[in-house]
Amino acid sequence: MKNITLLSAAGLSLLLLYSCGEEKKETAPAPETPTETFGLQKQKMSSEVRLPAELQGFRQTDIYAKVSSFVKDLKVDIGSQVKAGQLLIVLEAPEISSQLAAAESRLHSAEAVYTASNATYNRVLETSKVEGTISKNDLDVSLSRKSSDYAQLQAAKAAYKEVQVMQSYLQIRAPFNGVISARNVNTGAYVGPAGAGSTAPLLTIQDQQKLRLAVSVPEMYTGYLGDNDAIQFKVIPLPNETFKAKIARRSGALDQRLRSERVEMDVINTDKKLLPGMVAEVILPLNAKDSTFVVPKTAVVSSSERTYVVTVDGDKLHRTGIVKGREYGDNIEIYSDSLKMNQKLVKAASEEMRNGDPVIK
Repeated sequence: MKNITLLSAAGLSLLLLYSCGEEKKETAPAPETPTETFGLQKQKMSSEVRLPAELQGFRQTDIYAKVSSFVKDLKVDIGSQVKAGQLLIVLEAPEISSQLAAAESRLHSAEAVYTASNATYNRVLETSKVEGTISKNDLDVSLSRKSSDYAQLQAAKAAYKEVQVMQSYLQIRAPFNGVISARNVNTGAYVGPAGAGSTAPLLTIQDQQKLRLAVSVPEMYTGYLGDNDAIQFKVIPLPNETFKAKIARRSGALDQRLRSERVEMDVINTDKKLLPGMVAEVILPLNAKDSTFVVPKTAVVSSSERTYVVTVDGDKLHRTGIVKGREYGDNIEIYSDSLKMNQKLVKAASEEMRNGDPVIK
């Protein structure tokens, strides 16, 4: 029993020594990693942004009927190439022909009446030159009748011309060179400016030799754009081709709903590879006009309170608030009135770094 007690005491002592060694091993502090810093520098950052855009016909218009009528002859169809002034549709409205005949008859009547009153006035005027033959009142009455008949003649001419213009609307012609991209009527269909025949355009014509590429540029990128800047774009049907264009027009104002500026480019499309309505991906270059502070993304901390970088002031750390700019690759633009050239910043900043913490060397 004595031997067993001695062995148990020795085993207990060894177990306590081992436990103390393990405890000391676990609580030994890990070596601290030195704080890596870098000097703040300015540079002109060049980046790009990819935005969705849409190709449209440079000129596109829907064609409607000006007068109530029926389609008599349809001379084009979808895909037809047309020239400016080419006859597209002939409409028929018998009542307009009747109105034109009536207006022409009234015009001839007014011409005859004016011719007679003018001749009468000239005779009265000639006779009045002999003193005492024609009274002053008769001369005035003759002149006023002539003037009234002349006014009636001008009104008849205007009414006749108006009906002629209405009749000319029965022949619909192409406003410019282009392609018929839509047709919504057939021969015999009723069309007009109101009612069931006005719900859809008769035809849609597009100028596809030149296209308009429209893109909405977010507010934060508008300051990097310049007139005639070259851009590139791609379309889904031709993934291996990159097309080029130049900025031609800018709206000069932001859309109140999207907070973006509409920018348009003209695209020459003589080979007709591109079609109006295609969705494009525009590669918009963003070239800075002035040098700005550029730092690694790891140097910027975005917390729930603010965005900041950690600067080195002597041997202490300090949080400095900044405003983020563009990001490109592993770098980001930052703006702050508190930062200076060559100022030391922590390269891998974190929220655990607080004001007054020592710099680990």
